[in-house]
Amino acid sequence: MSSAWYVLHTYSGHENRVKLTLEQRILERQMQEKLNQVLVPTQEVAEIKNGKRKVSSKISFPGYVFVKMELDDELWYIVKNTPGVMGFVGMGNEPTPLGDEEVEDILKATEEGPSEEYKQAIDIAVGDKAKIVDGPFTGFSGVVDEINEDKSKLKLMISIFGRSTPVELEFFQIEKI
Repeated sequence: MSSAWYVLHTYSGHENRVKLTLEQRILERQMQEKLNQVLVPTQEVAEIKNGKRKVSSKISFPGYVFVKMELDDELWYIVKNTPGVMGFVGMGNEPTPLGDEEVEDILKATEEGPSEEYKQAIDIAVGDKAKIVDGPFTGFSGVVDEINEDKSKLKLMISIFGRSTPVELEFFQIEKI
């Protein structure tokens, strides 16, 4: 029998606890060859709180845990009776395995790193004028000298004491004039 990916429905907020408990139960029963992987997909997201940018990890599918295993009656019973597990996702009492393509898409999204929420887009070009709206140089204006889309940062040339000075800023710290 070959392994397939299944989805467990869990209590929301208990995904990581279910993962750890399930892995521990499988180890205790020495069934590692039947249960290959337990996955709680997460993504890095950036949030702005109190004017500060904070990157945190968010669960991509709250209330769900992905499990790659060779499903038999004994394993089904162990998984189904793990605290926090409400059941398998599927038709009736029959768990429905995920297609390989679906799992590849989920894994790719979690491995790609920062999500689109994290990589902020900005409608500004080199040579445009911008005003700093966050940070120690709030209120200063300048000209965009360099843009790094991958890091969501740019260099703005501002005038300090009559001299042109480059300042590296994150996209959310400026607004186009």
